[in-house]
Amino acid sequence: QVQLVESGGGLVQTGGSLRLSCTASRIIFPINTMGWYRQAPGNQRELVATITPGGSSNYADAVKGRFTISRDNAKKSVYLQMNSLKPEDTAVYYCNVESSRYDYWGQGTQVTVSS
Repeated sequence: QVQLVESGGGLVQTGGSLRLSCTASRIIFPINTMGWYRQAPGNQRELVATITPGGSSNYADAVKGRFTISRDNAKKSVYLQMNSLKPEDTAVYYCNVESSRYDYWGQGTQVTVSS
């Protein structure tokens, strides 16, 4: 059974930093785009950042210049370095992995930024 294991969420003050990690296991199909999405209470899930196997990245306007996505293809892992965090970044963050056959989602990790 495919697993996406996320870690790195937590509580941080405004201006602080967190690093999220997500590692995929038991995915037998080639992995394409990997990314992070987030969902705040009462809101729809929204894209945060994505990265292709070649390293091309895409960011939501709200996080450009503050967040950096990266990946390790050999480890089937994707990371999200979040700096200069703001209270509006508070949400559950989900890892997403697109394979050549299926899309997979992590269980979510809570990020809370206090003002």
